[in-house]
Amino acid sequence: MRKNEYPYFPDDFLWAGAQAASQADGAYGVDGKKASVSDIQPFQKGMSNAEIQALSKQGMTLAEIQKNLADTEHYYPKRHGINFYHTYESDLELLAEAGLKAFRTSIDWSRVFPNGDDKEPNEVALAHYEKMIDKMLELGIEPIITMMHYEMPIHLTLNYGGWVNKNVIDMFVKYGQVLLDRFGDKVKYWILINQINMIQVEPYLSLGIASDQYVNTEEAMYQAVHNQMVACAKIQQYAKAMHRTDLHIGTMIADGTVYPNSCRPDDVVLAMWHNRMQYLFTDVAFRGEYPQVALNYFAEHDLKIEMSEEELLLLKNNTLDYMAISYYFSQMVDASKNNKTPHSISVNENLKANDWGWNVDPQGLYNTLSQYWDRYQKPILIAENGFGNYDKLEDGQIHDEYRSDYLSAHIEQISRAIYDGADVFGYCMWAPIDIVSCSSQQMSKRYGIVFVDIDDEGNGTRKRYKKDSFTWYKNLIASNGREI
Repeated sequence: MRKNEYPYFPDDFLWAGAQAASQADGAYGVDGKKASVSDIQPFQKGMSNAEIQALSKQGMTLAEIQKNLADTEHYYPKRHGINFYHTYESDLELLAEAGLKAFRTSIDWSRVFPNGDDKEPNEVALAHYEKMIDKMLELGIEPIITMMHYEMPIHLTLNYGGWVNKNVIDMFVKYGQVLLDRFGDKVKYWILINQINMIQVEPYLSLGIASDQYVNTEEAMYQAVHNQMVACAKIQQYAKAMHRTDLHIGTMIADGTVYPNSCRPDDVVLAMWHNRMQYLFTDVAFRGEYPQVALNYFAEHDLKIEMSEEELLLLKNNTLDYMAISYYFSQMVDASKNNKTPHSISVNENLKANDWGWNVDPQGLYNTLSQYWDRYQKPILIAENGFGNYDKLEDGQIHDEYRSDYLSAHIEQISRAIYDGADVFGYCMWAPIDIVSCSSQQMSKRYGIVFVDIDDEGNGTRKRYKKDSFTWYKNLIASNGREI
């Protein structure tokens, strides 16, 4: 460990970890749970990392969804996860041993309302999550709960067309109200929808729409995310009516801002356009209105997004409390290669990347935190930041200094942003215990400070092992970020 050049973390800073129920819980079909969008993604045996990533971005057709639902031959990793549903007590005790002050996880919508349109919630699921939250509180761990982290009931895709259908708004609001009523006196921090801006990258997981479900997929995506933002405003309206000053309702985005490739004016202006389109999601959340550049884009591409005056007024009057952001790598645009199409980006050749092509850029985190703080002046939670890599278990040990090096470099940039004025109140490393990868369905793409003995095909003892990074993170937390 080394001294942090910017040791400016507040005394009440939330050193935390994060995961998703869809990647950790497992227990598919147990206690009334039905299939979510994540549960029907198979492991693609024999494919390269690049091929798996490309396939993930394609989404899934309606026929593939139906086929995978009925499939009993292939391995579906997220149906098993790491069995956190049954091991949460001992797993949370490990996190408490590491000194975590908070833990972000999600509640599985497809457990609480297995079909999404059920009249009554599943009490068994609610009782389970209450026990999990109580265990966190018993250990002195602040729960940070995500309401939807790619756990939309697949029934809503097949029977309603996903988030494009406005009926889904009230289904999600009903689910959110149940969670606030049941856990609002125990959970202060809520993230309504994970990475709400990932519509071009993960439209299936994020919006619950099949790749062949709509004639104009882009129009469907923007309609779906508009409906999500309306649902978020309705839940915020409900939370405010509870008159609870200790409830913090947040939105979450994955950092999608870009650098210009050069100081050429064409590169600079294109980067500005891309960033304004990324600000669409946070402008609605924190300013209560769409930026003009987004409205122009809809008109120029003949995208007809149904937005009623009532919905726009709801968005204006129910802005959210804080921003949660995930950051893994930076992106750039080159006007000679890219255009005014969201997610038209280039590889930054100045940076090194991991085996999945994710480049390493700690200063990019300082940049994005500073930009978002300057624009909104809203408290910020680092909801995800981590380093996926192959880990080798030898004699019960995992030497992963590459992970602590990555994390320490990024944490130093967070404290630098705090020094320069940003109100960052917590850091959730992804993911403190190894879980199934969201994008690749692999266990071998590991992020944790705790190793879980499961391979990509579900084989292994499931035993947990502390990595070298476990001790590193424990010491960092004990020093409140002065030693990194």
